[in-house]
Amino acid sequence: MILSASIVGSGELIMTTTLGAQAGFVALWVIIISCLVKVCVQLEFGKHAISSGESTMTALNGLRGPKVAGASWSIWMWLLVQLVIFVQYGGIVTGVGQALNIAVPAVPVWAWSCIAGLSTAILVSYGGYRLIQNVSIALMGVFTLFTLLCVGFLQGTEFAISTERIAEGFRFQLPPAVLGAAIAAFGLTGVGASEIIAYPYWCLEKGYAGYTGPRELSGEWTSRARGWIRVMYWDALMSMVVYTVVTCAFFVLGAAVLHGRGEIPEGPDMIRTLSKIYTESAGTGAMAIYIAGAIIVLFSTLFAGSAAWTRMFSDAFSQVGLLDYSDDTQRQRWIRGLAWFFPLAWTVLGLTMEAPVAMVTAGGIANAGLLLLVVFAAYTFRYHRLPPELRPGRAYDVLLWASFVAIAFVGVLAVVKVL
Repeated sequence: MILSASIVGSGELIMTTTLGAQAGFVALWVIIISCLVKVCVQLEFGKHAISSGESTMTALNGLRGPKVAGASWSIWMWLLVQLVIFVQYGGIVTGVGQALNIAVPAVPVWAWSCIAGLSTAILVSYGGYRLIQNVSIALMGVFTLFTLLCVGFLQGTEFAISTERIAEGFRFQLPPAVLGAAIAAFGLTGVGASEIIAYPYWCLEKGYAGYTGPRELSGEWTSRARGWIRVMYWDALMSMVVYTVVTCAFFVLGAAVLHGRGEIPEGPDMIRTLSKIYTESAGTGAMAIYIAGAIIVLFSTLFAGSAAWTRMFSDAFSQVGLLDYSDDTQRQRWIRGLAWFFPLAWTVLGLTMEAPVAMVTAGGIANAGLLLLVVFAAYTFRYHRLPPELRPGRAYDVLLWASFVAIAFVGVLAVVKVL
């Protein structure tokens, strides 16, 4: 649910609905493939964490290739891409500020943005795994339920979704004009590169690797490892069901309502434009509920994303000798410090740029490009580091390679788009 809270946010509320508004139902297949195709790669990261006990950055630092200042090329590549994704979170803070300003207009957007950044810093800096998990479950549950209800309400309006329009979404066509939005949506929807890289930290903090224990050449260790990997499989599959259903709901609302009205979310009016996917389906009275939901879903991404960033960056800095990530005291000190730095820096960036849709789009394209590194790492984990006794069957490998090909293809498109 932490993973789902991180995923279902800016990508769905902003990027998915924007793609639907621009392309209509014709791009539905992009969303569905994006949600389904990356799970096998996520599983390889989770399996490696459970079987080795290594954090993601430690694992990436062991990839083949040159090192600079003690850190692998993969660490530096990740850091470079994070500079672009940094912009995305600035857009999310602005989105939260816009939503809160609509709810309470007496307080300006900049003040609400500051409050959102500050509250995120407080929660993440003083909250451990259990708090992050419980808050994520609560935030996800409320907004998911309301979004699905709105899809149902839509059927009683002029924007009702017909089977012909759904079928249009499976013709595997895509207008060239929306290629950038489609790449960004692929990078942000489903389990993106950032979520895949962050996932092992939640597996470690939840205790999957700890319960498995250090590797031993014994049947008992193999049994424990297989058991916790099986738990992790169910974990990943259940989160996939949650975010796929919600993402598709956001898309069809955007395609049916906003595309039908010819409106594209952008600039200072982004939240007001997006609100029409609810007010047109559930009535004008739904505006208040939508604003509450927008605040919840954007804040959930801000909250879960900040929690993940503090862990990933602390671990990355440890690879160049700034701290010892395995030392609990040092790790917690860095996590608390970064928990204040990131949300406040995102707030300043969001208030400076004031272009949330463009900022989130930039982050989505960067995430799509980062998937190339994720694929390479997953290949290494599966074929060079996974203990022989934990190797999966041939059917799983077929699915894994299908994921590799699809992700690599979109990753190359993202790089070309950026260039």
